[in-house]
Amino acid sequence: MLILLFSVSLGWFPVSGRGTFAHLILPAVTLATGIAAEITRLLRSNMIEILNQDYIRTAKSKGIRNGFVVYKHAFRNSLIPLITITALQTSTVVGGTLITETVFSWPGLGQLLIQAVNTRDMAIVQACVFVIAILVILMNLLADILYRLLDPRIKYD
Repeated sequence: MLILLFSVSLGWFPVSGRGTFAHLILPAVTLATGIAAEITRLLRSNMIEILNQDYIRTAKSKGIRNGFVVYKHAFRNSLIPLITITALQTSTVVGGTLITETVFSWPGLGQLLIQAVNTRDMAIVQACVFVIAILVILMNLLADILYRLLDPRIKYD
């Protein structure tokens, strides 16, 4: 639908391929739209819940500026579940790139994996799956590190 609207009808972006920044916009929007909606909904519900907590009312009653309270106390505490969802969505994004790279003729790991499956080249399939698994593991490790940075009370024994 994005290709039909923004490339064919309006002519704003190229239909496929790579080369310039304009070639990157439609694939990036395709991958990010679904995840951005989920992250936004989660962040909104967490912020509503956290802004009704007692410690937020206490900070406001002490005279601390509202923007500081929201950023330093509420937003920072709402990032923990957000990091979890983002780390878990890594596999969804990688799965989405397999289709997105094919639709937009964007050469990458997804395109390589699909070609290897079609030609039954098991060595390349195994290498691609290994790289994807390492990427997911690294995202989970990064999430654990960010947990510790955001909330020093979180300890891994």
